[in-house]
Amino acid sequence: MCGIDKYIVLAALAFMVAMLIKDKMRPGILLFSVVVIFIVTGILTPAEALSGFSNKGMITVALLFLVSEGVRRSDSLGSVMKWIFPSKERSSVRKGYLYIMGVVASASAFLNNTPIVVIFIPHIKAWARRVGLPMRKFLIPLSYAAILGGMCTLIGTSTNLVVHGLMLDAGMDGFTMFELGKVGGIIALVGIAYIVLFGERRLPAGDINEEQIRDGNSGYHIVEAVIGPRFPGINYAVKEFDFAGHYNANILQLRRGGERMENMDDVRFREGDTLLLAADEKFIPTWGDSRVFLMLSNDKEHTPNSSPQRKWFTLSLLVMMIVGATLGDMPFIRERYPELSLDMFFWACVVTVIMAFTGIIPPKKYSKFISWDILVTIASALAISTAMTNSGLADWVAISLTRLADRFSPIVVLMLLYVVTNIITELITNNAAAAFAFPIALAVSQQMGLSPMPFMVAICVAASCSFSSPIGYQTNMIVQGIGGYSFRDFVRIGLPLNIIAFVISMIFIPIFWPF
Repeated sequence: MCGIDKYIVLAALAFMVAMLIKDKMRPGILLFSVVVIFIVTGILTPAEALSGFSNKGMITVALLFLVSEGVRRSDSLGSVMKWIFPSKERSSVRKGYLYIMGVVASASAFLNNTPIVVIFIPHIKAWARRVGLPMRKFLIPLSYAAILGGMCTLIGTSTNLVVHGLMLDAGMDGFTMFELGKVGGIIALVGIAYIVLFGERRLPAGDINEEQIRDGNSGYHIVEAVIGPRFPGINYAVKEFDFAGHYNANILQLRRGGERMENMDDVRFREGDTLLLAADEKFIPTWGDSRVFLMLSNDKEHTPNSSPQRKWFTLSLLVMMIVGATLGDMPFIRERYPELSLDMFFWACVVTVIMAFTGIIPPKKYSKFISWDILVTIASALAISTAMTNSGLADWVAISLTRLADRFSPIVVLMLLYVVTNIITELITNNAAAAFAFPIALAVSQQMGLSPMPFMVAICVAASCSFSSPIGYQTNMIVQGIGGYSFRDFVRIGLPLNIIAFVISMIFIPIFWPF
């Protein structure tokens, strides 16, 4: 490779980050465009550019989207909603945190975070209204609980699976099901304790007043809708897009970044915008399964829509997948079945097919439940990671970090890698942050003759800890619009949590995974 290649990669990465911050393009197409630049300049071969699309971690993420949809459609989680919330006589904000965050974190350890948050939001809002507590005290903690729980297992967040897939491609063993829980579990417990102790004081209290909108709309009811990536009006001004003609609903209010947008007709739709709609009873049944909207809510109480047998069957499939993947990593299983790789990919495949054939997920509509932009983002990020290695950029950065470690200690390099990854994940996406940090971490460990495991764990944790910004994690973006939070609200409650996660990681990662 010629010496200029690393500067081409560096310039392309800088351009990509700037475009992501400006939100001019979807992450998937933007990262893929960068990959094409690397193909044209000869930094990547076509085979290398496409290799990310066959990465086992990326495909496992796609399968887990379908598994999570099956759990959602079976109403397995909806059945527990009423009994997890404290009654009015026993209600307080802190008790609400204890009930909500523990359940959400546990569920998010094994299911995709976004559907967990989407399922819980309307129930939390209805419960908060019923017991007279401010809803805005609970929605950011709901998102944080999903993030904290996802850090505890291999399948809790796509970030862990992405790094795991990269490790396998590099000839490493990868992570076992609960290995990341050694540090992730500690962060989750301390993080929940932090929210319970300080969340009530650090979050805004006043709820958005919608009562005046509810009056004078006979025959309609209020629906909150969060715009998804497939909404056809993105980048169109409100007055240019016939929303009522498309959806038989009228826009009453548009909120973005925690603020109600004035002069709404001239505002251009963006993914993550929250719309307050006057809609009829057919709106949610018609558009509930569509990816046009990330979330739809009319604050009605939960009514079970699935038989008990289906709920228990779905939960048994989930347990089978988790237990099977956990046991599949055991040495005695590997020795007994050397021809089979009974890992998470294997069991996710089995469960997905069973769900399709039993109708838990509609087999003719399965593609609607996969977030394709996330998959393209992951595959493209993996290719960009390869470009960083091919161009010499990863080694170049690693040499600088190695000199720093020679002067101080490996822990300083671990700290820098963590901080940089964490900053990137707050600005762009968690999967891209992890993929970009991976080749640098691997090069550092090779040049210093150290175990790569502490660096890989640090990448996973840092890329998942998106607490200070609403734009780094999709669940943060969803609750920002619904709760009317400002960017400052996330910094106020989330920055201390970022610091807590950093300190815990720097203490325990070298203990559990020595250099």
